[in-house]
Amino acid sequence: MNLTLATDDTGGPEIFASLQGEGPSMGLPVAFVRLSRCNLACTWCDTAYTWRFEGDNRPHRDGIAFERKANQVTLSPAETAARIAALGQRRLVITGGEPLLQAGALAEMLAHLPDISVEIETNGTVAPPARLDIRVDQYNVSPKLAHSGNPADLALIPERLDAWASEPRAFLKFVIAAPADVDEVLALQQRYRFRPERVFLMAEGTESATQRARQAWLSDLCLQHGFRMSDRLHIHLYGDTRGT
Repeated sequence: MNLTLATDDTGGPEIFASLQGEGPSMGLPVAFVRLSRCNLACTWCDTAYTWRFEGDNRPHRDGIAFERKANQVTLSPAETAARIAALGQRRLVITGGEPLLQAGALAEMLAHLPDISVEIETNGTVAPPARLDIRVDQYNVSPKLAHSGNPADLALIPERLDAWASEPRAFLKFVIAAPADVDEVLALQQRYRFRPERVFLMAEGTESATQRARQAWLSDLCLQHGFRMSDRLHIHLYGDTRGT
């Protein structure tokens, strides 16, 4: 089974080395692989080229429909692993899209990378199968709040949130656009008993100025409720560009 990857600005697979820009591993040098396809559709998604292809009428604030052929590339698990290994990094971040939609092929890919540490960035709606789960060192789980535009019955699945709340490798990362979004996080925390020190709040935005403006009030809310705040380091360093 092959992997379907997103493409970079050259049309090649989006496999690259960078600093992790978000969450508990922010600042670490890592290899990234970005997979295509997603089961959700966030209206503010900054990687809509992984899912909003021509014919997909799910709403997005930019209104852009991407050509599938130009924005997807297929590689074997072995070839994907070889490209990752060539980057010379000790840690791998698997992102998307929703990577767990391709869990079987990812497990096969990781069999070719026995010594690399693995983070998976997921929206939290898909359960990882055992043969992939055994290789994962860290899950960065980003449940989608109401402002994402996704129906709650698709984005916030109780049995999955229960599982992530008790998973010691999982950190929760919530995208925040307005102070009221934090009230929704607090309600989820109360229901699922998320430990505050494992919860990150991250300002929505693809420009450095937007990040800084929202962080000014978000930092106060993190202090008030005991949550951690995540920056978006890559936005400040590289802007909103593929392969960074």
